[in-house]
Amino acid sequence: MDEVEVLRALLEEYSPSGQEGGAVRRFLELSRGLGLEGRSDAAGNGIASIGDGPPTVLFLGHIDTVEGALPIRMVDDRLHGRGACDAKGPLAAALLAASHHAGPGEIVVIAAVGEERDSRGARHLLASRPRPDFLLVGEPSGWDSVTIGYKGNLSLVLRVEGDRTHLSGPDPTTVERGLALVEGLRAYCDSRQGKTRFGSLTMKVVSINTIRVGGREQVEIAVNLRLPSRLPAADILRSVQRPVAGARWEIVDHSEAVEVDPRNEVVSALCAGIREQRGRPTLLRKLGTSDLNLAVPAWECPAAAYGPGDSHLDHTDEENLPIVDFQRSIAVLEVAFSRLTTRHVTKVPVVASQIG
Repeated sequence: MDEVEVLRALLEEYSPSGQEGGAVRRFLELSRGLGLEGRSDAAGNGIASIGDGPPTVLFLGHIDTVEGALPIRMVDDRLHGRGACDAKGPLAAALLAASHHAGPGEIVVIAAVGEERDSRGARHLLASRPRPDFLLVGEPSGWDSVTIGYKGNLSLVLRVEGDRTHLSGPDPTTVERGLALVEGLRAYCDSRQGKTRFGSLTMKVVSINTIRVGGREQVEIAVNLRLPSRLPAADILRSVQRPVAGARWEIVDHSEAVEVDPRNEVVSALCAGIREQRGRPTLLRKLGTSDLNLAVPAWECPAAAYGPGDSHLDHTDEENLPIVDFQRSIAVLEVAFSRLTTRHVTKVPVVASQIG
């Protein structure tokens, strides 16, 4: 099966979070056509496997995208389309690389659902699957780079209730009360700045909504914080959740920052593959989050994130993947899979550390 056509087939199935069914079915059809066994689980994840373990190498990709369909087109040897980088490119590369596996060991490629919304697919896997021996998370790093760290995520909604006030009066409005609490949180973030962006606590206001019923009103302010290493979410929550009359913070989602051992077996295998393609591997620490944040503390196995694509194009209308980078990443993953499945697995777990 032509490599580019595998990627194109996945891109043609528009699959924003919550609407992944068609893309999962296409993923399973492609898997079986490439010689892998394919099935879905109770969460709707697509699971393709080949070989028998141990060891088991698990590639945790995701098949959902953000909303906003894009036309699939080839321009200057770049394939454009929603998910080309984030993260159907890495998923297609892993599927193609796994199809060349002849043993020993088992390779499992997972097309997880819901990563862009709540990681429900990954959470189901963490609760239902045994710990793999090695874990690769499919996210764009560039074909010649490996991601070893992600910041944590804390999404909050501030709800402030109060009486409507006359705009000419001296009392603050409900909106002003809410904004004052948000600015207090921003001041806390400003006090936790590190030497780098990866080591700093940052905050963004996502939305503000006002609901009025009669003389009462409620203001909802959604904020998102990106957590540096060594700052757990609990420390932030202790700061913001002090009782304030008529106001409360609600946690929407959170995951701690994570950083894996840069010398672990997965990082080493990926770097070896990059060198075989005449690249110079770079280790990245990213400002976003991924399913690596959830999987590392749960499974405690050697891990890293890898995949072709420029992550700066994620979620944009310019999302595209150079075909040469896609093909190089397939070769890199073939080497990594081969090296990992032929390793002797010790009974003592090698822990990829969670920061926090």
